Amino acid sequence: MLRVAIPNKGQLAEPAKAMLREAGYLQSGSLEKLVIHDPVNDAEFFFLRPKDVATYVGAGTLDVGITGRDMLLDSQAEAQEILELGFGGSTFRLAAPIGTAKSIDDLNGKRIACSYPTLLRRYLDDRGIDAKIIKLDGAVENAVALGVADWVADVVATGTTLRQAGLEVVGEPLLKSEAIVIRRSEAGVDPAVETFVRRLQGVMVARAYVLVDYDIKKDLLTQACAMTPGIESPTISELADPSWSAVRAMVAKSEVHGVMDSLYDLGARGILVTDIHACRL
Repeated sequence: MLRVAIPNKGQLAEPAKAMLREAGYLQSGSLEKLVIHDPVNDAEFFFLRPKDVATYVGAGTLDVGITGRDMLLDSQAEAQEILELGFGGSTFRLAAPIGTAKSIDDLNGKRIACSYPTLLRRYLDDRGIDAKIIKLDGAVENAVALGVADWVADVVATGTTLRQAGLEVVGEPLLKSEAIVIRRSEAGVDPAVETFVRRLQGVMVARAYVLVDYDIKKDLLTQACAMTPGIESPTISELADPSWSAVRAMVAKSEVHGVMDSLYDLGARGILVTDIHACRL
């Protein structure tokens, strides 16, 4: 049986559930439970505190987990990243009161509040910076205003919360994070895990691409196919009119309207776009 750890709250929880449902998991049972049994897929899903996911997976009690890259690295668990999931993007940044610091060189001797002390300590040690880390579990951005710290190191999506607290980011990101699938570092080959990863990859492709169908005159077919090369190559079918062909190809969703314009200008007609709900490549 496949055993999967999922965050029970935070910015990764709902997108993770949505992706799993699109991949054919979690089709029955309340998503408010701590454990969901999925007999159709011979799987169990455990909803855990986000920062605990890596520890449970690394200890070998669970097969795979969904967590953030920042949480995995800070946990020091014996687990490794095996797949990026494309959501939950954030950066781990240093911030100081607005107008008080120009670079990380101003960190020496300062107190830095953060919720990821392992990540921060590694960063400071690598640069020979002598600073005191103040570990907090949340609301890090308030630490300076409340006199607990001089700087903060926090996971930032837009930076709005930091600015509202009178802080500004300093220097480059310490880490760029997103949702990832993790597995125990020394785990062997497991067909259930391979299927799980393949399904999630299929969801990401389905979200990123659409199917484009169109009719094109045969003397323009080469030019049209260059605009819609597909994954391996487009599908070309004969039409009742021998001077025309029908073409089907996968096109990146972000580019589809531009591609449709170019095809129409070339002479393509009957251009249709269809969403992809699932796929395997």
